[in-house]
Amino acid sequence: MGQRAAARKGRSRSRSRRGTARRRTTGPIVLLGICLALLSVGAGAALAHWRGAPPARTVADGREPEVSPLMSAAASPETGSPSPSKSPERSPETEPKPSPSPSKSRKPSVPASGPGTFTAAQSSGEATGDSGTLRRYRVEVEDGTDVSARQAAAEIQQILAHPRGWAANGRGRFQLVSSNADFVIKIATPATADKLCLAVGLNTHGELNCETVEGVVVNLKRWLLGSPTFAGTPAEYRHLIINHEVGHEIGIRRHMGCPGPGRPAPVMMQQIKGLNGCVSNAWPYDDEGTYLIGPPA
Repeated sequence: MGQRAAARKGRSRSRSRRGTARRRTTGPIVLLGICLALLSVGAGAALAHWRGAPPARTVADGREPEVSPLMSAAASPETGSPSPSKSPERSPETEPKPSPSPSKSRKPSVPASGPGTFTAAQSSGEATGDSGTLRRYRVEVEDGTDVSARQAAAEIQQILAHPRGWAANGRGRFQLVSSNADFVIKIATPATADKLCLAVGLNTHGELNCETVEGVVVNLKRWLLGSPTFAGTPAEYRHLIINHEVGHEIGIRRHMGCPGPGRPAPVMMQQIKGLNGCVSNAWPYDDEGTYLIGPPA
């Protein structure tokens, strides 16, 4: 009995050692298999994610990003091109608002009267024109009108040098001077203009310009605002003022009427009193150098 018990005990210990050995051998194999399986699943998921949504490329040099074969393979079946992502909708707070439109420019304020004193433009220029009598003129602006005498003189100088003007077509030469002038162009308030024009028997009613013994009187209202009958800007109407009054200065005494409906009004027509079917015009000549005339008014 003792030997059998010892033998059984020995066989039991041998089986226990073999079981322990099997467990020690099987455990690492199982763990290795599990790790390999997890790595395989992770790699497949990562590849599938990359194929479905390739990483965006930053375009730093202004060129379009290159399209790889894998990116082409991700094209949508309907269009054959990558499916565009939908841009987020703007919220009312981020929606761009239109900029306010600029306010319309207001008409300049015209003082009804002034002190009756004038400031002369201290500037001079070259003679304009190639033939005819040289007439030197000085420009003066009534004080307190906010009109620069120098700027007004420069503008009048340009008007008299216009290709459709008197000087460019042989009707005389004109030169801006600051002293020793042959005639003076004065820009005056309506009340002062009326006084200067009335001195030679002309009633301008606070609205009109005139020619006097000394030279030309320009009503400030007309200089700044133009005329309600003239289809053009005040700057264009200033051409008509100067050309009309200088026309008197060079010897054209009589006014003209409209030569016919739709035709340009002569510069010697009193266009502020109505056009009678003519078209507004601020120059003595047309583009071809033809003098624009009409019947005596």
